Amino acid sequence: MQKWFNVGKIVNTHGIKGEARVISKTDFAEDRYKLGNKLYLFMPDTKGDPIELTVKSHRTHKSFDLLTFEGYENINQIEKMKGGILKISEDQLGDLEEDEFYYHEIIGCTVETLDGEEVGKIKEILSPGANDVWVIKAKGGKEILIPYIEDVVKEVNVEDKLVKINAIEGLLS
Repeated sequence: MQKWFNVGKIVNTHGIKGEARVISKTDFAEDRYKLGNKLYLFMPDTKGDPIELTVKSHRTHKSFDLLTFEGYENINQIEKMKGGILKISEDQLGDLEEDEFYYHEIIGCTVETLDGEEVGKIKEILSPGANDVWVIKAKGGKEILIPYIEDVVKEVNVEDKLVKINAIEGLLS
C-alpha cells in the first residue's frame, strides 16, 4: 500500500492565470516545487484516486508558495482545487544528509532533557527563518518552542522517536 506525505494545502487562487496559493507543510519546498516535479492532489470528501499534477512554476509571495501546474491555465480550474491537499509518495522522498530529517520523522517524537526529564512531544515544526522551531506540547498542555540549533538539540533518534535537548536557561520556562 502506498504511503503519502503532505507537502501543502491549496487555500486559494492567485490572479487569473491559474496560480494556486499554497500553505506549505514540507521541509524542502524548493525541491518539492521544482519545475517538472509531480505532486498528487487529494480532495476532501472524495474517495477517488489523487490527481497527478506537474509543477509548471513556483514562486513565493508573502508567506505562501504560488504554484502553477501543466494543463491548468486559468483561475476556474484552480478554484475547484481549493481545500485540496498536495502530497508526494514515499518513493519521492530523497536521501538525506547526516543530521537531516523529514518533518514526519520528527513530529511525534518525545523530547527529554539531557538529565532524562520528559518535556513533552513534538506536535509541529515552524520554519520562520534562520532555523526551524519545534513546537512541543508539554505535559500540562503548555506549548514550548525549541529552536533546532546545535546548542539546544543534542540528539535525535527517529527510530526510537526520542529527542534529547540541552535545557539552556530560560528555554523551558
